[in-house]
Amino acid sequence: MEGVSVRKIKKICVFCGANSGKDVAFVNAAFHLGEVLGKRKIDLVYGGGKLGLMGCVSTAVAQHERQVLGIIPSAFTINNLVGETCGKEIKVATMQERLVMMMELSDAFIALPGGFGTLEELFQMISWAQLNIHNKPIGVLNINGFFNGLLSFVDHAVKQEFITPRARKILISATTADELVDKLQAFRFEPDPTLSKLKWSPSSSQKEKLDLTLRL
Repeated sequence: MEGVSVRKIKKICVFCGANSGKDVAFVNAAFHLGEVLGKRKIDLVYGGGKLGLMGCVSTAVAQHERQVLGIIPSAFTINNLVGETCGKEIKVATMQERLVMMMELSDAFIALPGGFGTLEELFQMISWAQLNIHNKPIGVLNINGFFNGLLSFVDHAVKQEFITPRARKILISATTADELVDKLQAFRFEPDPTLSKLKWSPSSSQKEKLDLTLRL
């Protein structure tokens, strides 16, 4: 990375499945990502609990004595539905509040294999970056080609002129954890000249959470 300015990343939010998936490589990669974050002295923000890949990555980070923060809707904590969070836990009322808090408390985002929830979180962060709500790097860890179809679809949307080439650069991908973290650190945000003019106002609530209301 010689000659490339390096972004300081202290906390990475990881989106991933509450299931382990069919391929044992997904579990191994989740543990390895946690090890990489721990060795690089990067703390973890995630969705809480100990199920599936979420449990794997959080356990690995904690084993390397880094901070783990689980942000979890209160509904998931009833009857211990998702298991005990490995580290500190913050309970929120809604899924939207959870995602906003994840955005505010993290310096970058990584998606591991997962289902609809993982994809929703990933694309919400990409959309917010495109709208200039944040300028933090976002990447997918493409284990055994899991995200090949998704990346091809995004490229197809670029060809069909629904996604701009500039916006396409928001989504980073790599096949190893070390490579992906390196790319996140080297990421340079290029805001859209038009969308960068949007003004997003902070909420007036006591919690001072981000109010995603466009001020025209």
